[in-house]
Amino acid sequence: MDLAKFFLDAGLLDQHQVDLARQSKKEEQRLDEAAVELGLITEEQALRAIGDALGLPFVDLAESEVDLSLLAGFPPSAIHREGVFPFHQKNGTLVVATSDPFNLYPLDELSATLGKTVVPVLATRTGIAKLTKTHLGVGSETVDSLVAQSDDEDIQVLDEIESDGSELSQMAQEPSVIRLVNEILIEAIEVGASDIHIESERYDLRIRYRLDGVLQTQPVPPEIHRFRAAIISRLKIMSRLNIAERRLPQDGRIELKTGGREVDVRVSVIPMIHGEGIVLRLLDKSRMTFSLSNLGMDDDLCQTFRQLISLPHGIILATGPTGSGKTTTLYSALQEIRSDETKIITTEDPVEYKLPGISQIQVHSKIGLTFASSLRSILRHDPDIVLIGEIRDLETAENAIQASLTGHLVFSTLHTNDAAGAYTRLIDMGVEPFLVSSTVEAVIAQRLVRTLCPRCREAYRPAREELPADFPYDRLEGKAVLYRAVGCRECRHVGYKGRLGLFELLVTTDAIRQSSHDRVSSWIIKNQAVEQGMRTLRQSGWEKVLAEKTTVDEVVRVTKGNDVSNHATV
Repeated sequence: MDLAKFFLDAGLLDQHQVDLARQSKKEEQRLDEAAVELGLITEEQALRAIGDALGLPFVDLAESEVDLSLLAGFPPSAIHREGVFPFHQKNGTLVVATSDPFNLYPLDELSATLGKTVVPVLATRTGIAKLTKTHLGVGSETVDSLVAQSDDEDIQVLDEIESDGSELSQMAQEPSVIRLVNEILIEAIEVGASDIHIESERYDLRIRYRLDGVLQTQPVPPEIHRFRAAIISRLKIMSRLNIAERRLPQDGRIELKTGGREVDVRVSVIPMIHGEGIVLRLLDKSRMTFSLSNLGMDDDLCQTFRQLISLPHGIILATGPTGSGKTTTLYSALQEIRSDETKIITTEDPVEYKLPGISQIQVHSKIGLTFASSLRSILRHDPDIVLIGEIRDLETAENAIQASLTGHLVFSTLHTNDAAGAYTRLIDMGVEPFLVSSTVEAVIAQRLVRTLCPRCREAYRPAREELPADFPYDRLEGKAVLYRAVGCRECRHVGYKGRLGLFELLVTTDAIRQSSHDRVSSWIIKNQAVEQGMRTLRQSGWEKVLAEKTTVDEVVRVTKGNDVSNHATV
């Protein structure tokens, strides 16, 4: 088949696009594959057209029912090496999905091996790869080769080695182990995971990815547990940790480059009852853009926040649990006010992203470089704006307050449940109330909710009793339609794709300053702020639901309603 003429006649490519595909085509690569790589045509379009010409049907594996029972008697090598997948069986004929309509020789081999007639259908390479990862597990091809090697090289004895670091290092750097760990990392990066959890269980190894803030278990081949010590040792080597030390927690860092993207990986290893557990935080530099307009703030709140970050001095705090986006908000604020006329210095643990035009300090507590000690040195460098990664203790809090009193604008984070709790938290640390009330200019609390997948979201009409008591049901008048998650292949059948922020901005007015000075409770401060117009996290969530960006379930998952009692029942 003359593919160039075929695509021209079919109207799928023009002559210019055909010429581009020919120029970029690698040796032994087909024209349609080159065109797909350039984005001139999708793989599905190409395969459907070729299939029509050759009389081969095309199937969408994500939307089709695949007979998974056929995997039991199907050779895994054919799936991994030839890129085929058993589809279904009828009257003794096995239907197999392939992405290569011009190479049907592997199907003849399968027919001879299995002793039955094999007929092809066409499916995209991506669809076959997803099925393979879902039902055979991440790294299944590599595990197959590890199992084959283990009979000769005895890799399974790695778990029995106690303290011979050099031998551990040697075994952990076997090519197949390296390839397996790389596959786990690359898969997580490709799907946009923020964390990888590798957990040792008694007879198993569990791998979970955190996607859009929610952990999802990844299918892995059952044999992978035999190589968990090799996987953990490899990750330790990559992060320059002591692979012989299995009794104490360790922290490290890996710098990766994959597909032209730079990814920082923060590694935490902790001994568990059945072995070591590892959590890897993935920081994909290429995907991060720091901009206040991209955070999900409402226009009025964003305008107020922009005014606050332009103040000449004072403290602005971001609060919320780990992973709620506090650092992203503060980085975005720094990017907004960064200029050649201002000097900005940060002290962080760790420095997550390198910001151009901003001086950043990495905290090293083991050698005495703490937030408090680095902040004292920072003030001798004549900064205009200072960012402290976190206020953890009284010394850091006092230094931050001193910096604000001497004419600096200070940004920092604090772990509290809401904005009002920041004032009482600082006072509980030991800071004098009059200092808190005179220096803290504003507190922004935040959470992250998953956004609805635009392709599969489903409209519905809720009854009042189906919604939480504090939902603004009256706002549904004349509309009466909300959206809920369904799930499709675009969102990995989760129903959500991406995240946005919920924000609660508490500006320190004169009334709030007086309440803070008088040591009143955080719920009184919160009620005062609401009376003065503050929108709570919950209310911010309902706004996002009414704007058709997220679901009621998501808001309930990450925020606390006013109808929930604050008192324990005895």
